[in-house]
Amino acid sequence: MTDTVLRTVVRRETHSPRTVAMLVVVVLLLLVLAYAAVEIILNLTGAQPLLVAPGEALNAVVAAPTALMPVAFIVGGVVLALLGLIVLVLALKPGRLSRHEMAWGERAVVVDNGVVASALAQHLSNESGIARDDIVVGVAHRSVDVTVRPPVGIPVDEAQLRRIVDEEVTAYKLTPAVRTRLRVQRPDTKES
Repeated sequence: MTDTVLRTVVRRETHSPRTVAMLVVVVLLLLVLAYAAVEIILNLTGAQPLLVAPGEALNAVVAAPTALMPVAFIVGGVVLALLGLIVLVLALKPGRLSRHEMAWGERAVVVDNGVVASALAQHLSNESGIARDDIVVGVAHRSVDVTVRPPVGIPVDEAQLRRIVDEEVTAYKLTPAVRTRLRVQRPDTKES
């Protein structure tokens, strides 16, 4: 496989398509067009309109500037602008799946964030001697958040834990790169 093909495959596996958003917009537009077609056909056959006859609707649009207050135009414009902005953002912003690319020689490896979190937690547990149940790891698109909750009386070297986490995340060679954050939460020793 060529590098271009691998890049394309990795991109498809790490980004979500905008098919659902596009489908919703297309269905809404088709419903509006179908309604308009039904009203026009009902008007041509002389039947009663479902909501409003096409001629009446056109007259209402033409008379709107004088019939409505300027506030109604402003509110309508703001609503339409917000809807347009939402559709534009959905169209242009890439959807991200909870996956990262891992460098592994010339191969393309896509790994789920949950797998990265589990592997990192297990590695930290093995290296530090802290129970796996006392380590919580969350992996997001650009960050890894590690929370260690050691039992009472167990000494923890935070710098060593940070080094272990940083070395392991660096060894994964994730793309896009992530920054790590480590927190040590001591249990409350006060009795109530």
